[in-house]
Amino acid sequence: MSMNETKTSKQKLKQPSRFEVLLLNDDYTSMDFVVEVLKRFFHKEFFAAEAIMLKIHIDGEAVCGSYSYDVAQTKVSQVIEYSRKNDQPLMSVLREGSF
Repeated sequence: MSMNETKTSKQKLKQPSRFEVLLLNDDYTSMDFVVEVLKRFFHKEFFAAEAIMLKIHIDGEAVCGSYSYDVAQTKVSQVIEYSRKNDQPLMSVLREGSF
């Protein structure tokens, strides 16, 4: 392998994009249900889930985690499906991370 080949193969790899999964506030979904979702799908401990739930309630939204696109999309789908099965209008969205 020549020096040029070695240098080319060691070029910095671009980090894959990260996507934030957010939960959005609404006037119907119970705070307890939001905490349950945070624990179930984002593996948050009770007090962390409660703090995120309050941020959603106060600010209208909060980031629940940062993932690759596929994982983020799956989390969004799981939250929405679970919410609908439980007659809750809770919405989850993803956005490309700004980091």
